Amino acid sequence: MHAITLAVADVARSAVFYRELLGLEGSGVIGTEYPATETQAGGTTAMFTLDDGLIVSVYGRDDLAKDSGATLATAPSSAIGHFVGSRAEADAFLERARAAGATMLAAPYTRPWGMYSGFFQDPDGHLWEVVANPGGGDPADAKPTA
Repeated sequence: MHAITLAVADVARSAVFYRELLGLEGSGVIGTEYPATETQAGGTTAMFTLDDGLIVSVYGRDDLAKDSGATLATAPSSAIGHFVGSRAEADAFLERARAAGATMLAAPYTRPWGMYSGFFQDPDGHLWEVVANPGGGDPADAKPTA
């Protein structure tokens, strides 16, 4: 996977949110010279390249619907996972999300199998889960404890 594009109501607002959340410089906003028409999507988007090369892109909801020809869901149907190395890092990321304007959901907690996680929603309702595996290693390898 190389990019994740999130449908948003306001590209500029979401660009500010994701710049603050991800700790990145610059606005990320491009393509403003390509306005939408009644039948064609506009080109305004914001793109942020993460350290591992993954691109997080925010694109106008109406533009994504025009581009794809799809009817977009209005409620979250998936979660974006962000894995960190410790509970302290998870708490710090969740606090950064709160400060950037996220809606904080239930308080983070430690799962029976040892992973610590918390959830928030971005300004457009996209669901995020921040996960720490205090046992170390890849969080996908965590096993339930007896």
